[in-house]
Amino acid sequence: MKYSLASVFAGLLFGLGLIVSGMANPEKVLGFLDIAGLWDPSLAFVMGGAILVGLVAFALARKRTLSFLGFNMTLPTNTRIEKRLVIGSMMFGIGWGVAGFCPGPGLVALGAGEIKAVVFVGSMVAGMILFEYVERKRATSAT
Repeated sequence: MKYSLASVFAGLLFGLGLIVSGMANPEKVLGFLDIAGLWDPSLAFVMGGAILVGLVAFALARKRTLSFLGFNMTLPTNTRIEKRLVIGSMMFGIGWGVAGFCPGPGLVALGAGEIKAVVFVGSMVAGMILFEYVERKRATSAT
């Protein structure tokens, strides 16, 4: 139960932060990405703040064996940059640049009734389903 309440609180806090920062507004995001045009650098401060919070959080997490809710801490261990990571990152960047959404803000905008977000989230879910299908086919052919 405490895990569910903490998840709801964290999700609401994250969504509120996305709205307040402007990350859920695709026009603001596209303005940030338009470095050759009317560039809006304000989201750089949002990203910088998020990076600082992440650095502190991961530094603290590395020193712990249990989370604040009592679960085992498991941090990523893979440090290799593989072709799949590069391709996935490029696809993410292209989608972000075309739509002005990334997954979190896309879900927030969907909840706010933004029509563009319906298309974005639908496309995102279709991509997830396609990825799972390809991964299962790949795992089957490898055995």
